[in-house]
Amino acid sequence: MNTVTKRKKMPRNKFDLIVFDWDGTLMDSTATIVESIQAAARDLGLPVPDNKTASYVIGLGLQDAMQAVLPELDPRHYPRMAERYRYHYLSQDKGLTLFEGAREMLLDLSAQGYFLAVATGKSRVGLTRALDTVGLMSLFDATRCADETFSKPHPAMLQELTRELGQDMKRTVMIGDTTHDLLMASNAGAAAIGVHYGAHPAEDLATLQPLFGADSIADLHAWLNEHA
Repeated sequence: MNTVTKRKKMPRNKFDLIVFDWDGTLMDSTATIVESIQAAARDLGLPVPDNKTASYVIGLGLQDAMQAVLPELDPRHYPRMAERYRYHYLSQDKGLTLFEGAREMLLDLSAQGYFLAVATGKSRVGLTRALDTVGLMSLFDATRCADETFSKPHPAMLQELTRELGQDMKRTVMIGDTTHDLLMASNAGAAAIGVHYGAHPAEDLATLQPLFGADSIADLHAWLNEHA
């Protein structure tokens, strides 16, 4: 990872630390996650959640996601559901890619001197695997995963990232595709940007009044270059 002594290369308007969600924000993985949740339920002979229900839990820690997607399931069965989800997801994740333009955006922001971080519902093993797959292991200054702290929308991930990097929450922005991301930012006292190409509908994100709603990576990149 980059060091916390990263030099600032140019003055910025609002933010020093930019925190990204991973799935559905940087990586085009929403459909694969939904299909894996549905396949796991099918394996266990459980009611198969529809696409909207399965999409809603993306961004939560795996245990919280299983509880949210199948609230009537006996909690004793959650570990088995999680195991089947991992089986289906890991059989496909090596084929997943970043959204078009995401790599270029991240490299540009890093070159400009922003601190970059990830706050994700993935496990540490899952994020490490994903970062290695797309060749971004050394780009981010810090990362935080759901199996290391409280799951979104609890503010802990952002609190821990700002402390680790010595940054001010008021100069931190969280970027994500779910209401869980935006609520986490609100709970932490950080700014938020929603992206409309991931798991949650744009109208749901808009109710939380993010600074901006991006329709694409190119849209997000342009806004950050102009306003961040």
